[in-house]
Amino acid sequence: MPAKVRYGVIGCGMMGQEHLRNIALLPDTEVAAIFEPDAAMAAAAADIMPGATFAASVSELLDVGALDCILIASPNHCHIPQMEEIRRKRPLPLLVEKPLFTDPRDLAELDAFKAAYPAPVWVAMEYRYMPPIAALIEQAERVTGGIKMLTIREHRFPFLDKVGAWNRFNRYSGGTFVEKCCHFFDLMRLIMKCEPVRIMASAGQDANHKDEMYDGEQPDILDNGYVIVDFENGARAMLELCMFAEGSRYQEEVIAVGPEGKIEAFVPGPGRFWPADLGDPPVPQLVVSPRNPKGPRQIDIPVDPAILDAGDHNGSTFYQHAGFVAVVRGEKTDPEVTLEDGRRAVEMGLAAQRSARTGQSVSFTSPAVSSVAC
Repeated sequence: MPAKVRYGVIGCGMMGQEHLRNIALLPDTEVAAIFEPDAAMAAAAADIMPGATFAASVSELLDVGALDCILIASPNHCHIPQMEEIRRKRPLPLLVEKPLFTDPRDLAELDAFKAAYPAPVWVAMEYRYMPPIAALIEQAERVTGGIKMLTIREHRFPFLDKVGAWNRFNRYSGGTFVEKCCHFFDLMRLIMKCEPVRIMASAGQDANHKDEMYDGEQPDILDNGYVIVDFENGARAMLELCMFAEGSRYQEEVIAVGPEGKIEAFVPGPGRFWPADLGDPPVPQLVVSPRNPKGPRQIDIPVDPAILDAGDHNGSTFYQHAGFVAVVRGEKTDPEVTLEDGRRAVEMGLAAQRSARTGQSVSFTSPAVSSVAC
């Protein structure tokens, strides 16, 4: 068990910097080495972690002796190649940002990686750890008497600017339902405790990025859509995404309903985007609404301000790292979000992308990839 957990970090763009700020809040934990090829992002990372060594490549980062684990927070299409490089050279415990992969052609390499990797791998699914959503997950079965309908709504701001505009194109991001929404498909599987059998989607690009050009190309990512998912147990879920609704009071809403009642989680967006003239940002809430006796009960679920200020995900990145560090220390045996969880979430996103493009539902068979190939 290491006295101090030392991270190597690959990628320090916007999300990578959020990871750095949250790692800094954990006791006996530090970032020892960073690989970030963009000069501006590297400078920002150095301001957050001035004691870190900066490497010129993944290989050079892996040569740093004082490492106990690796975080991958690079652009989506880089994840699989970087995971494989780590496997070949120095397979340390690994936290890899979502989405785990972006293209069905990555699956053979992912399967080979999974079979050969000797250390724990945790896939970063921050939304599980947002306090109001975590509370809903813990209480949903009891409140609903068995979930029959699950709705996840995200009304938010457009995609932010990223280095090289990689998040503007499906070939780099995997598509909006993969890049943005694999979190929500992960939540569906986790909350339902069941696997999907069919996905139907309708989506478009109706407001965002239509006047942007990069090397002569217009972005091809979706900015709104609906996805309906049927599960093996007969329950169903729906995702409603709108990325031109940043005026909303809450950014995420999760609603589970069953024969005995309803439970809802409300999560505000990043505090830095809340208009100062409106006062303090909204407080996260849980609302429990039994059928009998009728009467909703509203519960505020505030987040420690220091943790809240460290990122844009309602404190969840901190709680996720706390769990991952426990695995690195040997205090927990297994990652809470496995490679299989990461794979399934992406497969659902790819199926939604395909359904939106073709107008047809996508059925999951075994193996699931046979239905989702683009």
